Amino acid sequence: MATIIAGHFQLQDEVDQARAALAAAGFPAPRISGFYVNQPGQHDLTPIGGDHIASPGAKETPEGVAEGAVTGAALGAAVGAATVPLTGPLGPLVGGLVGAHVGSLYSFSKMKEAGEGEQPDAEGGAQGPAHAPRKAGMLVAVALERAEDEGRALDLLRGLGAHHIERAEGSIEQGDWIDFDPNSEPRLVG
Repeated sequence: MATIIAGHFQLQDEVDQARAALAAAGFPAPRISGFYVNQPGQHDLTPIGGDHIASPGAKETPEGVAEGAVTGAALGAAVGAATVPLTGPLGPLVGGLVGAHVGSLYSFSKMKEAGEGEQPDAEGGAQGPAHAPRKAGMLVAVALERAEDEGRALDLLRGLGAHHIERAEGSIEQGDWIDFDPNSEPRLVG
């Protein structure tokens, strides 16, 4: 593995210019990669598409809906039973059904807010990304042969207008960043 310096660009022409400038500065062309990073959630990493089999923010939905439906059904049935003189024997049944429906809808209040991070699970492991996702857009990356090349690569990318410049560890072979993980937390360079 090598240290990789990568910067985002807006246009394909800027990517082409950056790749050419890096090669002209002595960085080997097979160790330079340029590609588009998709929006979070659109990386097609699973057999059904997307980044995760299940949405990290929706993991509690089945339990929450069931809990809300049971609670609502019990309350609805109790109210329906109290109204038997007015509604007849169908009161508890209709009350239970309406209560179950309302209770399941109320369970949506347990859903995560947009952008809310994940909390560690009971074993201390992460349940999903709690970091800011990598920005979508054109990315140019160069694998460094020596540690002293980092400053030169950073200066060159900054001079070309790169933004969200990051440092990573990985392998670029024949112009392909083979172990790039679009869901990894970018380590931005100041």
